[in-house]
Amino acid sequence: MVSRNIESTSKVPTFHVIREVYDSSNAHERFEAELDKALEAKLDFIVIEPPRLGDETGRWIWVGNCLHKTAVATGVVSLVASLLWRDRPIIAAPACALSIFCTGLYTVSWNYDPCCQYQVENNDTVLEKLPLTDVSSPVILGYSPNSKTKYLHRSVSLLSAALCAWQIWRSYK
Repeated sequence: MVSRNIESTSKVPTFHVIREVYDSSNAHERFEAELDKALEAKLDFIVIEPPRLGDETGRWIWVGNCLHKTAVATGVVSLVASLLWRDRPIIAAPACALSIFCTGLYTVSWNYDPCCQYQVENNDTVLEKLPLTDVSSPVILGYSPNSKTKYLHRSVSLLSAALCAWQIWRSYK
């Protein structure tokens, strides 16, 4: 995970705090709408005080990260297996299939979600500089553009699929 440092940029970091204030019966929907607006504004940091929304958002980001890492790792395993065992596509094919599946699922579910450009912030030096209240454990999201990692992710999966398909074609030729 990439941690952002507040001093690393020349501009003042932008942030938004979603306060845990239950003033109506639809407070959770209001929290979600506030989070959506903050995500679309691409603020540097978003502090989520409501525990339910923070947990849901943290889990969503964690699952997206897991899919991304699984796609890259299995794609690399498939590439290495294809290069080591050129005459045995059966070894590389399952890893390639898993990589393509994870890439497809990530692309459909996470690619266009503005939440995928945020990571849960755990860096204590960054957290100390944010205006946190006495809430026991808010979830802090830090903005980190991920276009390069998405291209790496897709490239590894597609290269793995191409090499695996070529290997299968060659073995049946």
